[in-house]
Amino acid sequence: MAFLAKPTPGRLPLLDDTVPLTASIEASQNLQSHTEYIIRVRRGVSSENSWQVIRRYSDFDVLNNNLMVCGINLPLPPKKLIGNMDREFIAERQRGLQAYLDAVTQHPLLCAALPVKKFLDPNNYAANYTEIALQQVSMFFRSDPKWEVLEPLRDIGWRIRKKYFLVKNKEQAKERCLLSWVDLGPDKFLSDKDLQSSMKLLAGLSSPYLCPLLFSSTSESSALLIRPFSEAGSLRDHVCKVKPRENYLKKYGNPKKFQPLELSQIRLYGRQILEGLRLLHDGGFFFGHLHASNVMVEQGACRLTDVENGLLGVPSALRPVVTRFRKINTTESMDVFCFGHLLYEMAYGRPPESVPVDDFSDIPHLSVVSVLRSILSTEACKSGMPTVSQIIQTLLFADVPLQHSEKAQIRVPSRLKEALKAAKERLEKRLQEEQKMLHQHRRLTRAQSHHGSEEERKRRKILARKKCKQSTCENEDDVSLRNNNNSGSGASSPPTCPSSPTPPPTGVLPPPPPPMLDSSSSSSSSSSVATPLPQGRPALLSSIQAFNKDKLKKARTVDRSRPVFPT
Repeated sequence: MAFLAKPTPGRLPLLDDTVPLTASIEASQNLQSHTEYIIRVRRGVSSENSWQVIRRYSDFDVLNNNLMVCGINLPLPPKKLIGNMDREFIAERQRGLQAYLDAVTQHPLLCAALPVKKFLDPNNYAANYTEIALQQVSMFFRSDPKWEVLEPLRDIGWRIRKKYFLVKNKEQAKERCLLSWVDLGPDKFLSDKDLQSSMKLLAGLSSPYLCPLLFSSTSESSALLIRPFSEAGSLRDHVCKVKPRENYLKKYGNPKKFQPLELSQIRLYGRQILEGLRLLHDGGFFFGHLHASNVMVEQGACRLTDVENGLLGVPSALRPVVTRFRKINTTESMDVFCFGHLLYEMAYGRPPESVPVDDFSDIPHLSVVSVLRSILSTEACKSGMPTVSQIIQTLLFADVPLQHSEKAQIRVPSRLKEALKAAKERLEKRLQEEQKMLHQHRRLTRAQSHHGSEEERKRRKILARKKCKQSTCENEDDVSLRNNNNSGSGASSPPTCPSSPTPPPTGVLPPPPPPMLDSSSSSSSSSSVATPLPQGRPALLSSIQAFNKDKLKKARTVDRSRPVFPT
């Protein structure tokens, strides 16, 4: 991904910013005056989607300074002015920097911060998103001059491709509104025409459980939305006791005054949120973005905001967590799972550190524990989520009085309802494919980890020794069996050497030897018939025994020491 061409301003690639980045330092190299660290960065679980970045210690120090606003103590190795080029010191610093990268990339809030993205993936996050947003907003104000920008609200939200501005309507100068500009995401499966129709429908919708959308405008790559600005802030601002205009890292990174809600507030807010989810589900809209920052609290009432995120294709903040559980594979189950996170945050004052959660001993209210266990426990994540209607019928929310007893509805045209259904199915298909890929990667990782563990290596060595010993015993048995077969069926028969002749039986005379031929007879003409040679071992033995050297004729020898001249 890092080797793609740089995106043109205003047309950024549809990256999923919620996919986690992992970083590992592969090596270090010393230059004349400093040391560079070669970092392998990977997006998601695919090893093919990886690249290298080179960073100095000073780059790590700049990143750490940008993240200090969160108030989290990060394990960055300290500086050293003398001896910072020693080999042992560089190796120790590399281990410390790796621990620092692990702490940053595994933190649910810091991993999505723009400074971290630029540090690990500079090619895909090199654009100035604030400048792009200002250009888009300026073009909008040229066509609709009744709106006026009061001030930009920098970094009040965690999304990189979403910027906020405080604006006002010139016709209603006292009211403050919140303008948000956002890039379309990778889950945008509606056509441009259907997207505009859906946004128009949401802008005209009036519900006590949804924040009103005053204006919306969409293009091929982005969307602009205006809704009322709440000075009271979101539900997370209410829990963390912070002001809504502050930097989100400062507000939510390490809040000092967070406070859980009372049981009466949990029941009332939870029931109102569930009614908003049921309203969206009955109308065929898919949300998937429920969390404490998307719930506005004003005068004791909760309303869902940013309900258009699913239509714009923006990935959910909890998508990395949802992809780990294959039973959470629909938009409705995603909303229920997000509601479990939100309910945990209302009860504890902070979101859960990890899921699944099986220990709820600190909550004194059994009705809250029952609902949390049905959503966040290990058994629930394996078997599946309950429905919104089932949660409403629980003891915690069943008898909560509502100010608006009439059941609100969203009337969606049949053609748009079919388009929403098709887009929802495509979104769920993409989620299920990612879940399948992650499941296969986790199985492979567990197998490799088990195969390379110390206990597994010891077990394989023991099995190899047993097999070697068993094979040796089998070879010895085969050799002894062959020896027994060669010795004959009788147990008292001694083995016979195959090279020694067999002696003749006792009391049997050997046949007379054949007459020997002399040299003259042997040199006779070829017409004479030669006496056949003895056949078999007994005949050969008898011929040897009957041999008499006195019957041999003297042979004529030639003195080869004297020269022989031709005649």
